[in-house]
Amino acid sequence: MKSRIFPTLIVGLVGAIIGSFAMMVFASTHFANIAGPNNTPPAVAAAAILGGSDQDRIVSAVKRVEPSVVAINVAVNGQQMVPTDPFSQFFGNGAGPQVPRQYRAKASGSGFIYKSNGEIITNAHVVTPPRGGSISKLEVVFNNGDHWPAHVLSTNVNADLAIVKVDGYNKLPPAVELANSDSLEAGQWAIAIGEPLELQRTVTVGVVSGFNREEPIPDENGGVIDFKGLLQTSAPINPGNSGGPLVDINGRVIGVNQSTAAPGQAQGIGFAIPSNIVRTQVANLESNPGVHQGTNLGFIGASLVDLNANIRKQIGYQGQGGVAVAQVVDGTPANAANLQAGDVILSVNGTPVNSSTQLIGIIKATKPGQTLRMQVWSAGTRRMAVVQVGERPANLYQPAQQPQGP
Repeated sequence: MKSRIFPTLIVGLVGAIIGSFAMMVFASTHFANIAGPNNTPPAVAAAAILGGSDQDRIVSAVKRVEPSVVAINVAVNGQQMVPTDPFSQFFGNGAGPQVPRQYRAKASGSGFIYKSNGEIITNAHVVTPPRGGSISKLEVVFNNGDHWPAHVLSTNVNADLAIVKVDGYNKLPPAVELANSDSLEAGQWAIAIGEPLELQRTVTVGVVSGFNREEPIPDENGGVIDFKGLLQTSAPINPGNSGGPLVDINGRVIGVNQSTAAPGQAQGIGFAIPSNIVRTQVANLESNPGVHQGTNLGFIGASLVDLNANIRKQIGYQGQGGVAVAQVVDGTPANAANLQAGDVILSVNGTPVNSSTQLIGIIKATKPGQTLRMQVWSAGTRRMAVVQVGERPANLYQPAQQPQGP
């Protein structure tokens, strides 16, 4: 019996030593970042996207993004003029005497974490009070139920985008990833996440159903902003969804939910601001905090097209490189610089240009008010055109297409 026990003890002891060593190695590689006296808390990371069926991937995408989606609650104090005679608005066309009256209102919308410094993207109309009003309280409600004070960092009403910021919140969820909206195709899955009608953590699913849609959106003061370049989706979008993310099957944001077509009439027609527009606009808002009405993008008022054999034949240009001018709008910087349809822009500030995409990028990146020196081929001769760049109107947003132009 003793002769059989001793080898067994030896084997057990060796196994214990090997097991202890393995645990030490595992602990040193897996728990090195656990918070402790000499360690900082590990970075919060989004959940991984799992493979499998479309349903599995949708569920996985929601789990990845949902913690980073927030509700935004706004309280407004304001003053409005009301008639002293309530019947005058019906029988006197509102022409009777009026008196100021104080009011309080509440509104809510959605948003999502954009950066680890506490920046949150939402729609401008979510955090823009009506004329005569001001925000008295702004708070963000996180997925875990925490309420936290926030402030508006920057807004652009005509782009309908805003950055809201929270400070000092140490349980901030991970920032979302923006997709390339120019690579989207009709029929791709689209997932809307937000807080519609004050219902917490609501998810709706549809598809990307259209591009470059034009939609007049009422503003907070009774006017209308005519948006272009919107992404259309069949994922239901309801009041309170505004500012929340529209997500693809990989958990990346493809747009910011904005509006629906003809509420009460149309079904399955929602609109979102494409992620590429969001990326550009938010960069401008970050570098220029405050309230903006324009776009802060360069604009000259010319439609630009890539050269091909047919265009070269029509205008008689056989040179190397350049971008053709297809149209010039009256009253714009391009018109003031005497650019004309059929001209070919060869270089800008000494840099040769060979595609409309390259040239438009240069123009957009130029701050309004600055000038561009363009070498131009025009009807067989070369000249220098000095163009003072203007600001691109919000209703000219559109994805890349031919012809195109800033």
